[in-house]
Amino acid sequence: MRLLGILLVFLVVPLAHSACRDSVVLVHGNTGYPSDWANTYNHLRNKGYKSSDILRPSWGSKSCASCNNHSGSEETPVKNALLDAINRSCTGKIDVIGHSMGVTLAAQQIIKLNISNKVDTFVGVAGAYRGLWSCGRYPYNVWNSTCGKHGLSVSSPFLDWLAGKKIARRVYSIKSWVDQIICSTGTCTVGGRHSSRIDGENATYSYNYGHFGLQEYTYSKQYSLIK
Repeated sequence: MRLLGILLVFLVVPLAHSACRDSVVLVHGNTGYPSDWANTYNHLRNKGYKSSDILRPSWGSKSCASCNNHSGSEETPVKNALLDAINRSCTGKIDVIGHSMGVTLAAQQIIKLNISNKVDTFVGVAGAYRGLWSCGRYPYNVWNSTCGKHGLSVSSPFLDWLAGKKIARRVYSIKSWVDQIICSTGTCTVGGRHSSRIDGENATYSYNYGHFGLQEYTYSKQYSLIK
């Protein structure tokens, strides 16, 4: 019996370590890189995720922030990563974590692909789901792609289209009241709500980090929300 117990321990530990998990898609922000998710990626790997479980698409111009929006070539890498993640997932479900403009871009692709029923958890980190006052209010917006009709000006046609649509079974936002991008004009709110909050979210969490610190230092919280 003692020998049997020892054998069971050795059998159970490998099985637990290789437990079936949702694939995870990490979508970086405007002019960002997949490597921006290094802390999150390494934390997931330490928690037993395989490298093949984690997809980090690279999208958009890396040198021209005002050139990127939610229409055209920016869409393709994120779309492909979402579909690839679903195909790889042993659960048939995926989790999505976006940062900054990656939040709205990932949400857009989930809606366009009609895969919200495949997304178990969506976590938006420092997103501008309600727009950026630094972009102005559409149609009196700053005249560039990022702030245009496919961009992040307040009440842009894109954001109005995005508002209220289902993107996952569970939705969370991670935000800051000292975010130097979201709150750059001195206010973080649009219509009385923090711009990083997502319609229909299950919960929102605030940290005293800047825009990029939210992505870099909340990796443990990100994991706790998708596990």
